[in-house]
Amino acid sequence: MTATTATAPAALRAALAADPVIAVVRAPRIPDAAALCAALAAGGIAQVELTFTTPGVTDHLAAAAAAGHRVGAGTVLTADQAERAVAAGAAFLVTPGGRPEVAAVAHAAGVPAVLGALTPTEVATAVDLGAAAVKVFPARAFGPGYLRDLRGPYPDVPLVASGGVHAGNAADFLAHGALAVCAGSDVVPADAVTAGDWARITRLAAAFTAACRAPRPAG
Repeated sequence: MTATTATAPAALRAALAADPVIAVVRAPRIPDAAALCAALAAGGIAQVELTFTTPGVTDHLAAAAAAGHRVGAGTVLTADQAERAVAAGAAFLVTPGGRPEVAAVAHAAGVPAVLGALTPTEVATAVDLGAAAVKVFPARAFGPGYLRDLRGPYPDVPLVASGGVHAGNAADFLAHGALAVCAGSDVVPADAVTAGDWARITRLAAAFTAACRAPRPAG
């Protein structure tokens, strides 16, 4: 294991602890990926996930990475996709479920992987595969309290809540044990992305991050 491989997961966890939101972009077209990331950063979201459901995503990853943004690849399902994302400059890889081949590529490249899971068994499998963090998806299925329950047997596993997270419940997920949350259409609606309405996206990002800071009891 190289030093880079060993430290990459810790670096991602530290970044998420400091800025606990990942903006997940799903849009049929991204006119300017660097401008999109800049708009999100202006609203307080430093981590951006561009998904393989967007055509030409590796070109967008390369453009955003070249501009100095911390951008990762999402919905990574195959080793080929993982390799192309890494080559394009992805800072991290995200899967919707357990993908051993993606984890293997990430490990070899020294790039942290956030592996998807839902059940306790799947969380354990993701940890065994070397996940830097485990994405609990779809988080809406069981709600914020489920994160608290998972932290019982897995107190040291960094959990990321994804799927159904919005400004109204993000703080609850964080209060119940999530290291970070994923923001989707609540922050990056497809119509705003395709139209290049960066001012709107900055406003939505700022509102979301403010909601995350709202105090919530972890009951």
